[in-house]
Amino acid sequence: MKKIKNIVWSFVALLIIIVVSGYTKSTSVLPKNETVLLKVTNQIQTINLFVTHGHCSTPFRGIVENLKVDVSKRLDFGNPLENMEISFEVDPNTFNVCAGDELTERVKTPGLFINENKDNMTFKSTQVYTMGLDWYQVNGKLSIKGVEKDVKLFVTGIRYPKDMMASSLVVEGQMNLLDWGIDYDKIVYGESDSVPTKWMHINMKIDML
Repeated sequence: MKKIKNIVWSFVALLIIIVVSGYTKSTSVLPKNETVLLKVTNQIQTINLFVTHGHCSTPFRGIVENLKVDVSKRLDFGNPLENMEISFEVDPNTFNVCAGDELTERVKTPGLFINENKDNMTFKSTQVYTMGLDWYQVNGKLSIKGVEKDVKLFVTGIRYPKDMMASSLVVEGQMNLLDWGIDYDKIVYGESDSVPTKWMHINMKIDML
């Protein structure tokens, strides 16, 4: 009888080891020391922006500097970007409106996005939330004219069905310029519009390895 009990307990112990082992293998493995780097190309990275003011919108584009995307490589099939870190800068002096030089000069009006120190617009992520498969909310600090405010952007990873890592990212979001004390119409035209909210929308596609 004692021998049978020992055999049963040995079997139970072996079963527990197998279950724990299987669970360990199925959990996320995110080595911090390995990162996915941006593709090195001669293509200039740009960002699309537009400002809604009153009943109008002003679309323009800027050149991105110091773009950095760090993503831990995964050894499983979980969301590949849930540990990503994103940072970039945009030089307001590179803003260009496709509609013409006149609107470009208005977007470059001193005090709108360009201050005396000619500070770049900067973004640095602080926290990432997984919204769904290859869909993330990225919270961070956005600095305009040297003033930092909390913002949230949304990032979508684009990848082929058989790939574990996205080949490109789409970053988008919107923020109220009044949070930075920026009234587009007052700065550009000298008079505030009857609709005080001034939203700026951004959109950027990033190629990855």
